[in-house]
Amino acid sequence: MKIYALGDLHLSFKKLPTPGFWEEADEYKPMGEINPAWTNHTRLIYENWVKIVQPEDLVLVPGDISWAMRLEEAKSDLSFLGLLPGKIVGVQGNHDYWWQSISRVRTVLPPNIFLIQNDHVWIKGLALCGTRGWTCPGASHFQKKDGKIYHREVIRLENSLKSIKLPAKEIIVLMHYMPTNEKHEFNHFIEVLQKYAVTTVVYAHLHDQANRHRLPDKAWGINFYLASADYLGFKPYFIKEWF
Repeated sequence: MKIYALGDLHLSFKKLPTPGFWEEADEYKPMGEINPAWTNHTRLIYENWVKIVQPEDLVLVPGDISWAMRLEEAKSDLSFLGLLPGKIVGVQGNHDYWWQSISRVRTVLPPNIFLIQNDHVWIKGLALCGTRGWTCPGASHFQKKDGKIYHREVIRLENSLKSIKLPAKEIIVLMHYMPTNEKHEFNHFIEVLQKYAVTTVVYAHLHDQANRHRLPDKAWGINFYLASADYLGFKPYFIKEWF
């Protein structure tokens, strides 16, 4: 099993598209109209994914899955992901407004999609944990109101890690937000990651010029991967092999 990552999918299908007939795909928020670099991004995601990912593989999706505001609207996007090979494990992003009740969300998921909220996904001794995250203290745009959400997300991260009841061979964490500020200062997220011996963190959310603020590949003994779709050229990025 190969493990890949690809976040910030930003899907917005009005109905399930037919691969190969992309000119008929109907999107209510075409990303190419917001940023030309995203033109035909859903087609690129599909074509790259089916070339790279095998049915036995795993793809980590750290948030911003769908632009939908309600769960009913997200069904076409989730069904699109259901067409793709491999298991998909994801966490919530700041634009995933359709994700309200995790129990309701899970009733409509295709069988290859698993979403994390205060729990974890276990695959062959690998524990996959995570949370959305938030703007961290010390960030240039951090405001007082962010503090409450930040601390809540720290608790949710620890709840996810605490949910592991068996000895894991390795723990990988998914977060939508980078788990530090742009100065890469040690904080509560890093403290929790170290406490539970997390080896790898996959995150997204950074785009365009913000990519320069990404974390180094390794810090505090943890491997970090930025998986924003545009940063990766809309291709699933290989993380590691898992036996």
